[in-house]
Amino acid sequence: MRILVVLGSGGHTKEMIRLVDLLGEGYEYSYLIASDDVVSESKIQRPGPVFHALRPRFKDDPPWRVAWKTIVSGVQAARILRRVHPDVVMSAGAGLAVPVSVLAKLMGAHVIYVESAALMYRLTATGKIMAHVADLFFVQWPELQSQVPGAIYAGRLW
Repeated sequence: MRILVVLGSGGHTKEMIRLVDLLGEGYEYSYLIASDDVVSESKIQRPGPVFHALRPRFKDDPPWRVAWKTIVSGVQAARILRRVHPDVVMSAGAGLAVPVSVLAKLMGAHVIYVESAALMYRLTATGKIMAHVADLFFVQWPELQSQVPGAIYAGRLW
């Protein structure tokens, strides 16, 4: 099974690296990292090709910039998806997960999303979108489970 792992920055990367470590060696991993992220690639422990795409959103970006960057990121993600042909796209909170996950769904891949542990009582902006996209939606706080129908609480990754 081919898994495309979307690494965000900081805690998002830590959560995904932990999940990949728990899944083990029985999969073919590829990684997608924001092009401005200079740290996440050094955290990868299980081998696989690494791809880069534009980060769609920074917190202070105006809506027009977010829209433009999401389009550019989507084009880059489409190229990567055609190259990797993942069975599964897996992410934990990174905004980059949105365009790649939507496109992956359209291409027949499954999407697994793990809501970031950063917020305990409400979903992140990415989580609110991914609740409509993900085939499996995991939360890391039991308080969030009721906010997404079918969400799974299985503990925290850190």
